Amino acid sequence: MSRVEDIEGQVKNLSSEELKAFRNWFASFDAEAWDAQIEADAKAGKLHSLAEKALRDHESGRSSLL
Repeated sequence: MSRVEDIEGQVKNLSSEELKAFRNWFASFDAEAWDAQIEADAKAGKLHSLAEKALRDHESGRSSLL
């Protein structure tokens, strides 16, 4: 059995309150991991080309106010 399958089995056996607590914890954990990845990508310059394209599109009138 893989670790993921083991975790899945454990999650399936949580009580309603435990599942609620797990959901809250995981949502926070996942958001922090996402933020860390975006920050690392930005520092590594991986988002630079996207920003340049967005600026070019805006300057050429291919954007609109939200």
